[in-house]
Formats: sequence, C-alpha cells, structure tokens
Amino acid sequence: MRSTLVTNVWDAALRGQATPFHPVIETSARLLALLSLLQVRREWTGSELADRLEVGVRTIRRDVDKLRVLGYPVEAAPGVAGGYRLGSGGEMPPLLLDESESVAVAVGLRMVAAGTIDGIEETSVRALAKLEQLLPPALRRRVSALSQATSAFDVEGPRIDANLLAMIAGACRDGMRLHFAYVARDDARSRRWVEPSALVHSGHRWYLVAFDLNRDDWRTFRLDRIPPEAALRVGEKGRRRTVPGGDPAAFVARGLRRQMGQPTDDGDDAGSTTYGRIRLHAPIARVRGRLPGRYVTCEPDGENACVVTTRGQWSASFLVWMATLDEPLEVLEPPELVALAGTIAARLSFTA
Repeated sequence: MRSTLVTNVWDAALRGQATPFHPVIETSARLLALLSLLQVRREWTGSELADRLEVGVRTIRRDVDKLRVLGYPVEAAPGVAGGYRLGSGGEMPPLLLDESESVAVAVGLRMVAAGTIDGIEETSVRALAKLEQLLPPALRRRVSALSQATSAFDVEGPRIDANLLAMIAGACRDGMRLHFAYVARDDARSRRWVEPSALVHSGHRWYLVAFDLNRDDWRTFRLDRIPPEAALRVGEKGRRRTVPGGDPAAFVARGLRRQMGQPTDDGDDAGSTTYGRIRLHAPIARVRGRLPGRYVTCEPDGENACVVTTRGQWSASFLVWMATLDEPLEVLEPPELVALAGTIAARLSFTA
C-alpha cells in the first residue's frame, strides 16, 4: 500500500501542482505523471509537457532520459516543432486510470467476455481479475458490486478472430491498403483491394467500411465473410478517406436498412419498394400489440380480420413474423410473397 505521503505527492503531480515533499518521492511521482501524459496523446512538445507538470523543459528532457533508462521507449523528434511520444516495445508502462476510467474498463472487460470477438473471453477475464486486484479497497468494492449485478446474453451470431480485427483496425488507423478474399451474399467469391476507413459493430456483427479501389466506390464488408483460410494482406500506404456523411455507423445502418427494404433518409428508395400485404383472420385489437409497429402497419378489415402491410420492402422475415402469431392468415401480395408462402408450406408438409 502507498503511504499517505506518496499518495499526496502522486495526486498532486497528476494535477500538475507543485509538491513540498521529499525530492526523490516528488521526482518519482513526476515520472509517473509524465508516463500518464504520454499515454493520453500520441505526441507532446517539450514545452507542453513542461507546462502541464510545472517544470522546465530541461527537467522534461532529464525525466525522459530516466524513463529510457527504465526501459520505456520514449521517442523524440528534434527541432522547434519536435516532440515526444511513447514508442512501441520495451516494458509495459503502468496504466494510470482514475476512478471512472477504472469502472469503465472493468465493465468493458466483462462485456467483452460475452461478446463477438473469438478467443478473447479468457484473456478478458484474466485482465479483469488483475485490474480488480490492483484497485483501492473502496473502488474495488464498487467494481465488484457492478460486476456481480450485471450479466450479458451469450452471443449467437458470427464470431470474429481477435487478430484479424486488430490487423484491420491498425490498417484503418495508419491508412494502409488491404487485400483480402470476400464471399458475397450470393456466395460469389472475389478478391478486394480497399482503403479502409472504419470498423463498425452493429451489436450483432462486425463491418468494415472501406473505399473499394476496383469498383471506385464505398463498400461495407461483413468481417465474418472474409474466409479464415484466405490470408488478409496489408499493402502500401493509401489515401485517408472520410466515409460519406462523416459517420461510419450511420453509413452501415443506412446500408442495412436498404438491404431489408426499409426506408432510408437519403431518398434512394422512392418508387422502388414492393410492399408485402397479409390478411389476418383475427380482430385488430387482438394482434395490434403483437406486431412490430416500426416495420408494419395494421388496418381493420371488417370486425374479425385485419390487413398487415410492410412499411418498406417485404422480406421472408415478414412472413415468419406473421406465422408466429398463430392466427389464420392469407397472403395477399405481391405474387412473389404468395409463391414463397406456398413453397414454405410445401416444405413443412408431411405425411403422418
């Protein structure tokens, strides 16, 4: 446990305040504070670090040399516009978190353990155990209570390899091109050469938003459709591009709505939507509360029937929804939906 003296010096150093304590303790606390700042931003100038820690630029240079002696790879760029950054490799610096950050990391680790990234569950549990062990008693109780009171559903969707996810994320960050095999919805296979922009998690699947160089247009790729046996290759430096609209998550959401035949906010669906209609032989009062109003409308058709219409393009899931209501139904239109209902009924029929 840290003494009160060390705790006061450490807290004061993180706030950038001067400390009247023993110079050796003050220097140690300042080194930890310097490491904390180097973790927050990719690069700092010497004068910025000196201002934050209320010391001179020469002191910053000496402290950087001490960190290097301790094994921390602090890189420096010379000149007036030069700066300091924490390089890769060497020993792992201490991760310095405040109370709210500690709680956020603990909750995140617990959720990841039940998430969609393959092979990371056990690692997350180990990291959470280490974090809770290092926390002060009061904060440890808070995190432990939160952990015990929360749980998550097991994810039944596709799981993504953690190394693949990390490689793509690094390419997005560094602006590197990617070359990979891809399997489309119709099982067509192709090789894609892209400039990646962002990763998006829908809560069920992972998507890559990228500019497809061969098609000269933006595309969204499901990561679970990149075959594991086909190696993803990082190529040369590419252009840093901004996804249309500036919001990768919104871009993916629009694409998914378009695939499902739901209206989007860009006007691209006008005149191209085929609505599905089914008559339920049940009073509207009995079924209205059981229908997803976000996707369908329901109108009475006499006292003992009602007609349900999709708000956007019909899909097979519409037929499934209606069948699960366990009410007599009649598929009205379009002809393709009527034919699909007949096909499904034939597949389900059997001889006793």
